[in-house]
Amino acid sequence: MSSLKSLSLAGNQLNGSLPNQGFCQLNKLQELDLNSNFFQGILPPCLNNLTSLRLLDLSYNLFSGNVSSSLLPSLTSLEYIDLSYNLFEGPFSFSSFANHSNLQMVIHGSDKNKFEIETEYPVGWVPLFQLKVLVLSNCKLIGDLPGFLRYQFRLTVVDLSHNNLTGSFPNWLLENNTRLEYLVLRNNSLMGQLLPLRPNSRITSLDISDNRLVGELQQNVANMIPNIEYLNLSNNGFEGILPSSIAEMSSLWLLDLSANSFSGEVPKQLLAAKDLKFLKLSNNKFHGEIFSRDFNLTGIAILYLDNNQFRGTLSNVISRSSWLMVLDMSNNNMSGEIPSWIGNMTDLTRLVLGNNSFKGKLPPEISQLQGLEFLDVSQNTLSGSLPSLKSMEYLKHLHLQGNMFTGLIPRYFLNSSNLLTLDIRDNRLFGSIPNSISGLLELRIFLLRGNLLSGFIPNQLCHLTKISLMDLSNNNFSGSIPKCFGHIRFGDFKTEHNVYKPMFNPYSVYLVKYLFFSAEEHRDEVDEVEFVTKNRSNSYRGGILDFMSGLDLSCNNLTGEIPHELGMLKSLDLSYNKLSGEIPPELIGLNFLEVFNVAHNNISGRVPDMKEQFGTFGESSYEDNPFLCGPMLKRKCNTSIESPNSPSQPSQESEAKCHPLHQPLLASKMVQFY
Repeated sequence: MSSLKSLSLAGNQLNGSLPNQGFCQLNKLQELDLNSNFFQGILPPCLNNLTSLRLLDLSYNLFSGNVSSSLLPSLTSLEYIDLSYNLFEGPFSFSSFANHSNLQMVIHGSDKNKFEIETEYPVGWVPLFQLKVLVLSNCKLIGDLPGFLRYQFRLTVVDLSHNNLTGSFPNWLLENNTRLEYLVLRNNSLMGQLLPLRPNSRITSLDISDNRLVGELQQNVANMIPNIEYLNLSNNGFEGILPSSIAEMSSLWLLDLSANSFSGEVPKQLLAAKDLKFLKLSNNKFHGEIFSRDFNLTGIAILYLDNNQFRGTLSNVISRSSWLMVLDMSNNNMSGEIPSWIGNMTDLTRLVLGNNSFKGKLPPEISQLQGLEFLDVSQNTLSGSLPSLKSMEYLKHLHLQGNMFTGLIPRYFLNSSNLLTLDIRDNRLFGSIPNSISGLLELRIFLLRGNLLSGFIPNQLCHLTKISLMDLSNNNFSGSIPKCFGHIRFGDFKTEHNVYKPMFNPYSVYLVKYLFFSAEEHRDEVDEVEFVTKNRSNSYRGGILDFMSGLDLSCNNLTGEIPHELGMLKSLDLSYNKLSGEIPPELIGLNFLEVFNVAHNNISGRVPDMKEQFGTFGESSYEDNPFLCGPMLKRKCNTSIESPNSPSQPSQESEAKCHPLHQPLLASKMVQFY
């Protein structure tokens, strides 16, 4: 194959290292594409023999080691090179490309942050190339933008995201490169104001999110970037009123202004931008009635309005948005009832209305949203009984906590084999846990704290083997802790992540559009839950939930002994019950246990030795167990201490902490009523 000019092995499952012999003798090779495989090891030095190479794509593999600065200088015919998403590390001097006069596209993106590209050595070097595409994402660039960019005038795509670049916004880069279409500077440390830009008719995507830019947007911002399609200014310090001219960007389909300090009302013209598909105004100071008759976003698919000061009701003008998939109105001043017509918005996959002032019942029509994956109506004043949601087969996260729901948990409440989170804390539900809950086999987080539930904890919960957080505290459960809880591993399992490796056409300048500008990156399903540890309610969000494991059965009427096995827990709270017997010595083996509390029970015997993890727990973890002894409690263990024959009565302190509203009496009256 010595005459071979083009070799593509992209998108297979090939592994191993590149051979030193044979492979490097293809000295007529012009195109070498190995992307999206499992190749590993260092690059063979003989690659520098392939002096005819115009295209070299090694992206999405497991290559490691240093990219030698002596390897690339000889490949002066290169037009395209992509080293993205490997395991390369160490420094690499970009001046190695200085004499590559044909070079047009350089792409390197990484999520390992061990590959450092040096752009300023030697000082003042001048390139012979004129790039069209430059992607240096997460390459440890520090300080001002690379100096060689001052000599570039044909750029169409620039991505310098996830570095530590400083200085002001580079207006000069846009002025020098009138063909620039995509500019991504997100997650750097750019400072100062966004000064007026010279009108640029080519730029379609601008992402300067996660920087330190401040000030107000220019009134004529639409004239500066008239053909903009993607505009992301999120996570900066922008402030002031949003200029109405922003609605004059007729091609705009994605606008993200979240996490700034914008204030005032949203311009009416923007609410009528029919081509807008994605709008994110989260975490600002916007106010006013957002769903007025001016609302006419008929093409909107993703709408984030959370964490503002919007008021009003869920007007039926929303129904004009027939493509709406995501609606997040949480943490505002919305009021009224959740309308029954919400069930007609059948494209919704994410509905978040938490922390408002919605009242009334949760309409049963909401169960018509069969494609819904995330439902949050928490922290409102919703009342009545829970509707059956068994038709929501794709539901992953359900948050109903902090309302006034009453009655029994429906026997056939849920039927989603995908459900990961079920949070119905702090309501007024009573009765027992229905056995049908055991069918939610993928459930990771199960929170029932602060209701009026009673009866035995059903053994069927042991079928939920993937549970990591379970909170049944502040209820009226009785009986013993199911021994089969030892079969629940509480988070000790591996989560499989499917990694998608996109395939690219290396000659298309638009290849970068998918990688860096897809709105999919905004449609995260990041969940957030509260869990009490050390008497404090803490919120846990996103990836950290994969590492949390806890069981809270405190403030109930549980009796019997503590099971000898309780999974790989980090937090275990059994306080304020009527448990007896000794602390099982097997619990000492829970090396990751950070919180342990058996206070206010009838536990007897010796406190575990103050070694390993149990040496970190204080006296408060064992208090009000008069028959416990040991150095920790300054109470000697001797024959005069006898185990209790009967459970002690709850103390006033217990009643105050666990049942501030005398919930047992209330539960009794509700059961009689039903």
